[in-house]
Formats: sequence, C-alpha cells, structure tokens
Amino acid sequence: MKISIVVPTYNRPDALVLVLRALADQRAGGFEVLVADDGSDAKTAAAIARLVPDLPYALHHVWQPDEGFRLAMARNRAIAAASGEYLIFLDGDCLPLPDYVAQHRQLAAAGWFITGNRILLSPGLTRRTIEGELAIWKWGRLAWIKARLRDDIHLLVPLLRLRNRSRPKEAWTGTEGCNMAAWRSDCLALNGFDEAFAKWGYEDSDFAHRLLMSGCRRRATRWNVPVLHLWHPVRGQVDEKTGNQALFEQTRASGRVRVERGIDQYLPAGD
Repeated sequence: MKISIVVPTYNRPDALVLVLRALADQRAGGFEVLVADDGSDAKTAAAIARLVPDLPYALHHVWQPDEGFRLAMARNRAIAAASGEYLIFLDGDCLPLPDYVAQHRQLAAAGWFITGNRILLSPGLTRRTIEGELAIWKWGRLAWIKARLRDDIHLLVPLLRLRNRSRPKEAWTGTEGCNMAAWRSDCLALNGFDEAFAKWGYEDSDFAHRLLMSGCRRRATRWNVPVLHLWHPVRGQVDEKTGNQALFEQTRASGRVRVERGIDQYLPAGD
C-alpha cells in the first residue's frame, strides 16, 4: 500500500524543514510527501530545494498563489497530485515520531479513517528545537519525562507508548486535522475538502463529518500516532471560527456528503 502524506504549510519554512527531516527518519518506507503550500514566499521553496537531495522519499511541492486562507484548496490540489491509495494529513508544524508511518499503516482498514492527537510544545522548547535543529522526535522516555517536569509539553502518557489506545468513535468531535488519515477513494467520493471554508476553523470537522455520513467509520487514537506540535501564536482566529461554525451547521442540516467546490477541479481526466 503506497501512502501519500499531505503536509500543508504557509510561510514557516523552519518548522516545515523539521517535519520533512522527521519524515526522513521514519522506520517504514513506501510513501511520498506532498507539501500543500498555501502561497508561501520563495524562502519555503528554497528550503525544500536544499533538502530534496538528501530525502529518502519523493517530495512534491504543490504551490498556489497567496490569496488569503485557502487551506482546503491547498489540500485538494495535493490530493489530486497524490499517487498513493492512502492519505495521511500532517500539518507543517507537527513532528511525527519515527514509527508514525508504520503505525498509520497498521491502523489502515477499508471503510475506516483515522484521527490522531497532538502533543503541544511550550514556546521555549519550540524555540530551542528550531534554533538548534533538534531531532526531538527521536527522544526516549526519560527525555520526555524531564520535558513534562519542565512544563515543556502538556501531555506525557501518549509519548510513553505503554499500550494501544485506539477505538471506534461515532462522532466527528475531537477531530485533529493536523493528524488524520483516510483512503484516497473515500476522499474523492466527498469531492475532498470544502473550499467554501475560506477562513480558519471547522474545515476539518466538516471533512470528518462528511466521511461519517458517507458510510466510513472513524477510529480515534490518542497514543498510537501522536505528533509534536510546535508552538505558534493564535491570532484573529476566534471570529473566523464563529463564521465557519455557521457554515458547518448548514452542511450538517442539509445532510450533504459531496461538496460543490472541491477536488474535482484539479483531477486529471479519468480520475
């Protein structure tokens, strides 16, 4: 099973470089990476170009002009360009552990999609990781225990990897779009992400809800595939989320599964 990992980004090349390096340290292969770029400047393209010769996987930079927040469109373009039959959505500021791809591959099952969680890093640990280019995704249990004691992370147990904690979940609530996986065919059946969500908030909830309405089942896991979320300030997102919530409620009320403005705009003929 070939996997395509979709990594959205926007003008944060320092974080993106760490994500791509962490993916290079995966214990499992058989995947490609598509950077879904929502209009970053030339610094991101330059950072990717420097990395490409040393990466053990194929990387595709799918860029679109900067015309505001268009995450849904960026993801749809990347899905259209993907060659894998299974898609993992990983944000450009979330660092995967070395067994991330292997664990997602093990969880993949026909008719199901996966939602994982994230471990929030403190501003201090984020700064030290970026400035020192620290491979914290390779840290062992003792290092993470020390980080928790310093309040550098908000959760410890998922990083200890003590047991499997994945379970079916019937609702869309709690979906983390920064760490999610689904079959490409199931994504195409929905026409991908809804590009009517042109601001931040609820675009991932909408996607998960429509997957459920299409007949897919959800497996939620908090300990199998955790990712390390680099800190960033939250700016102006509350009002945007309120507007998108209304759009999401309209979708739920309508019962529709397939969106009008979606991935079909970018697909080659016959796909």
